[in-house]
Amino acid sequence: MSYLRVKVCGMTNEDDARRAVRHGADALGFVMWEGSPRAVTVEQVAAITKTLPPFVWKVGVFVNATPDEVEFATAMGRLDVAQLHGDEDVEQYRHLAVRIVKGIGMASDEDVRQALALPPDVMPLLDARDPVLRGGTGRQASWAHAAEVARVRATILAGGLNAENIVDAVETVRPWGVDVSSSLEDSPGVKNAKKVAVFFAAVEPIRSVKRG
Repeated sequence: MSYLRVKVCGMTNEDDARRAVRHGADALGFVMWEGSPRAVTVEQVAAITKTLPPFVWKVGVFVNATPDEVEFATAMGRLDVAQLHGDEDVEQYRHLAVRIVKGIGMASDEDVRQALALPPDVMPLLDARDPVLRGGTGRQASWAHAAEVARVRATILAGGLNAENIVDAVETVRPWGVDVSSSLEDSPGVKNAKKVAVFFAAVEPIRSVKRG
């Protein structure tokens, strides 16, 4: 048996962040890309993360930022993880003093090969493919292809997850963790307290799942 981690992404304010933690979020994501409707600044992130418990992972989401930019943002924002969600070469970021997650759009056999080829210290996050918005679209990744990756290595499943499909998603893919964002919102970056509570009520019975 293994514990299923839950990351709530697109955090923009302290109230939403602390509420997600109270419901059981293991990690919170902060989108540090100006092209996103959920974009936050380093200063905003630092103000939120300083109020969070020490064992909650703080994740910065970046799209084609340079290694120097990621290093600065993660240090100033008190972040533990850099999630690369663009066209980055992960080798250029592995020296940073944070864990690296690489977002990969999951729709084909080639996407599976790309995820499996990542270095062992870089965790794949499997999302719906969108070359413009990159993530947070509410669209579902290919669970069949994601399951191929998860059979071989620990992975995070994202893309269109909600209270209604989370059980099927976990049973189908058997991920190490899941990432949820838009389904919990009233508008981009503004979480709905009831939706957050309903999602965690749905996911709680399957937090301990058998994989493999």
